[in-house]
Amino acid sequence: MKKILYILTSLFLAIGCGQETPEPTEKVSLSIDKTFMQFTHEGGEQTFTVTASEKIYLVPEENWIKTKKGTATDHKTVVTVTVEKNVLPEERQTRLAVVAGEEKTYLDILQTEAPVPPGDGGNGGGSVVPEDNGNLAWQFAERLGLGWNLGNHFDAHNNGISGEQFWGNPKATQATFNKLKAAGFTTVRIPVTWMGHIGEAPDYKIEDAWLDRVAEVVGYAESAGLNAIVNIHHDGGDSKYWLDILGASRNAEVQKKVLAQITAVWSQIADKFKDKGEFLIFEAFNEIHDGSWGWGANRKDGGKQYQCLNEWNQAFVDAVRGSGGSNADRILGIPAYCTNVDIAIESFVMPTDSATDRLMISVHCYDPSEYTLTAKYSEWGHTAQASKKAPGDNEADLKKVFEKIYVNYISKGIPVYLGEFGCVNRGNAREQAFQQYYLKYFAKLSKTYGVPSIIWDNGAKGAGNERHAFIDHGTGEYCSDEAKAAIQALVTSYGNSLTLDDVYRNAPK
Repeated sequence: MKKILYILTSLFLAIGCGQETPEPTEKVSLSIDKTFMQFTHEGGEQTFTVTASEKIYLVPEENWIKTKKGTATDHKTVVTVTVEKNVLPEERQTRLAVVAGEEKTYLDILQTEAPVPPGDGGNGGGSVVPEDNGNLAWQFAERLGLGWNLGNHFDAHNNGISGEQFWGNPKATQATFNKLKAAGFTTVRIPVTWMGHIGEAPDYKIEDAWLDRVAEVVGYAESAGLNAIVNIHHDGGDSKYWLDILGASRNAEVQKKVLAQITAVWSQIADKFKDKGEFLIFEAFNEIHDGSWGWGANRKDGGKQYQCLNEWNQAFVDAVRGSGGSNADRILGIPAYCTNVDIAIESFVMPTDSATDRLMISVHCYDPSEYTLTAKYSEWGHTAQASKKAPGDNEADLKKVFEKIYVNYISKGIPVYLGEFGCVNRGNAREQAFQQYYLKYFAKLSKTYGVPSIIWDNGAKGAGNERHAFIDHGTGEYCSDEAKAAIQALVTSYGNSLTLDDVYRNAPK
């Protein structure tokens, strides 16, 4: 009884002191005071207000917008939206998702295009920036232009030894290079695998006959008036050979040994060519990765593989510059990890260089590979049959690759080239029409965004998976009428005054 009286007394006292049971907070539905924002190409900041009783989350769809939340007051939060400068000659749009609990709404954002420089054809005839504005990347792009790969040639190898004819191609001749020039190419990339021709440590002496033959073919390019790119190619394939990026990332002694061999090998190559003119470019390596094509241990090792490759690239630059002669300021190609555009943006570090403005970034693009390499899909683009094309907006997806390169590098004066791209040959007229359309569109992107590009030709004739035979490596003749049509479509599109929109409108029906 006393306990009950005590409880009642406490309750009356609480009421007498003005203490009331708080009523539950009323839920406020999610709303925003703006659903659209427009920015000029210069970018800038704007604000909008979010009303919601629950905590809000902001989810941008693109990385060119940033958001910042203010302090919430009476269920209202002021959000600042910052948009980066648009350097592209076309408007861009995205949306920002605003989430509170189970509710979601969107803010649409539009940014106008960058103004087209005087004398430029906008998206097409020529470029995004004028050729004479001092942009180094643009100057290099004009110089290299459109190129061709002598693929599966010096880079071919069997049982740890490389050989010019190991994968079925004939020996290259002067006629090959003369006819490449006549076909409209300005650059030839000469991939070289050196393993099997390198002696033991510490000298790592390169076999004279192998180096002499590479030099002879470089001479063919010089005589034909072509730029030439020489590299180290499959020595780093899948971390299986002496350029072992996975092993180097896990063992400091392996990294030390690899660096010593890079220095020795590149010093010898550079010395062999130190009297050659500026037509010759050295490219450090090819597609360096751990065997998983950019989706392996590099994604979870804290950047160790990227750091190793950055050190390899630095050793390459130092070795070439140290050899003297024309190598003191020769243009050098520096590969990103796996030559992947997105990984380059995340991890690439440009080496320091004793020469000024003589380095280019090397990346590759075979997007989408299920169309260009494996031929899983037989058509490409907005006019293709849905069941026969890769998912997504094919043209827009490819264009985004070039936009990333342009925004992150070219617009800032940093030269980039695509050391490889391609599209396998097709077996019937309709499929060949889409192949030609892909190559036309790729060439126009290359010219528009200032990214010189070099088509892959491995000499494999026929149609389908990895069949990239366009020009006979021994004679320079076209491998077929279909190959001729593909190359002519590529070269013509790179050089003519049509725009991307023109190419798009003339896609196969």
